[in-house]
Amino acid sequence: MGWVEENMKPTHIRQILSQAISLGMVISSALIIWKGLICITGSESPVVVVLSGSMEPGFKRGDILFLYMNKDPIRAGQIVVFNDGRDVPIVHRVIEVHEQRDSKEADILTKGDANLDDDRMLYTSSNRWLQQKYIMGRAVGFLPYVGWLTIIMTDKPIIKCFRFILLPYILLGALGLLVITSKE
Repeated sequence: MGWVEENMKPTHIRQILSQAISLGMVISSALIIWKGLICITGSESPVVVVLSGSMEPGFKRGDILFLYMNKDPIRAGQIVVFNDGRDVPIVHRVIEVHEQRDSKEADILTKGDANLDDDRMLYTSSNRWLQQKYIMGRAVGFLPYVGWLTIIMTDKPIIKCFRFILLPYILLGALGLLVITSKE
């Protein structure tokens, strides 16, 4: 029996290395896909989750928006995602655009569809208008309710702890179990 066990050790090590490389390839592929989406869409965050009800009935909490950003000017009526220094980007509709004649820049005023007032009080800068450089992208599509997991994980403190402490271990354990039990 000793001879069989000695010959099995190199194969077992190779199998573990192969599984680790496979796991690394999956993680690398996900990162490459994300970076590819950033390049294709021109947006620093090509996918965002609607976190509030300010855009109802058009978009509800938990909807996932797909963003696209190009050099075309922003127009009134478009739904944009902006972040002027906040922790969380805001999804609102453009209601007014003031283009500057001497440059291609524009001052933008936004408003949530469900809100009574425009966003002038939301802008973190001292300006009463949003500058175009804060626009992360225009909404070009959405998936309803798919982002609820993100909302649940950010709203509930116990789950937030779970997300940062336990979830990585559970995911790694599940992936490890999947790799170990897979037959190659």
